[in-house]
Amino acid sequence: MPGFTPISMYPKLWEASGLSYSELIDRLIELALERFDDKQQSKTTFDVDQAE
Repeated sequence: MPGFTPISMYPKLWEASGLSYSELIDRLIELALERFDDKQQSKTTFDVDQAE
């Protein structure tokens, strides 16, 4: 994943603020799943059989 190499500053900055690398990864996954769920709930479906 871009930004998560051994020399990347992104995880190092979070670690300096008290969030470990594994906690950062866990939190990013949690946020991604929440965002996915939100998008799934806002989708509109169309039933072709009912349109006829």
